[in-house]
Amino acid sequence: MKNTKVIFIHLLCWVLILTYQYSGYLIESASFVSIALGVSMTIIQIVEFYICYLWVYPKYLKKGEIPQLVLGVIFALGVFIALRFLIEEILYLKWFNFHNYSDQTTTISYIIDNIYYGISYITISAAVYSVQQNFKTEIANRKLKDEVVKSELAFLKSQINPHFLYNTLNYVYSLAIPISDKLANAILRLSDLMRYTLNESPDGRVSLVKEVEYLESYIELFKMRFEPNFFVDFNAEGIVEQKVAALVLIPFVENAFKHGVLNDEKHPVRIKLKVNGKRLSFEVSNKISHAQKDHSSGVGLVNIHRRLDLIYPDQHELLISNNGNTYKTTLIINL
Repeated sequence: MKNTKVIFIHLLCWVLILTYQYSGYLIESASFVSIALGVSMTIIQIVEFYICYLWVYPKYLKKGEIPQLVLGVIFALGVFIALRFLIEEILYLKWFNFHNYSDQTTTISYIIDNIYYGISYITISAAVYSVQQNFKTEIANRKLKDEVVKSELAFLKSQINPHFLYNTLNYVYSLAIPISDKLANAILRLSDLMRYTLNESPDGRVSLVKEVEYLESYIELFKMRFEPNFFVDFNAEGIVEQKVAALVLIPFVENAFKHGVLNDEKHPVRIKLKVNGKRLSFEVSNKISHAQKDHSSGVGLVNIHRRLDLIYPDQHELLISNNGNTYKTTLIINL
């Protein structure tokens, strides 16, 4: 629907521009040569416009890759010059026995003259692209603000019960110590998980070290439940003082535990977290269980996608593969 709306707006703008431009030709009773040269210029400028709008600016301007951006603009100018020469100096001469530039025009003069004409639509394309991106950013910011308000309301409504449960778990832990170390440790792990989810940071970011500790506590709690038939391979590399959105990694582990096979030693659930500079890579793969699973609520992929889009717009990539036997998710975040 959004793409259809954008296409309609583009078509409407071009109709208005071309109507204004060619109505002048009709009023002035322009010659065939003038109209033909105007048509060729329009076609070439539109091609140049969309090379920049659809490829150069989204690929390089958005990411701030200035050298590649400059080369892309030069490429668009090169296409403009080459197409104009092909149509006006070769095809028109062959089809209609006329061409645009005089035979005395040098190659350098031709290129310089066409840089002047070609740069206008590169600039217009940049302006249109920038305005559109500003609108998208504004809409995303509004959605993010709405989500923050909803989250705050939901948190205020639910904070009494989680705090009560957390305090109760600490009390139950003290009662369980003389009875069973295993039971006490399980309660302690559950208490740690609850405490982590209740700790709020001003910007929603937490230490990646704490996020890893939360994953380890979650895995350890499942291990207590299913051991000795519990096989999970968790590996973390490059973790130092990075910050990450709280609870952004756990949904993938939760889904693997809920829908995967946990008791196959040959096919363990593999969890790999690696940070290299500003790039975080998080991979979770599991053998798919075809046994009936509980239908308790969990964090679905739709919610995960939505949260990532809000927190890390244009800064993340989520890859999902499913061959019928193995399910794998790979999350890449630019911190």
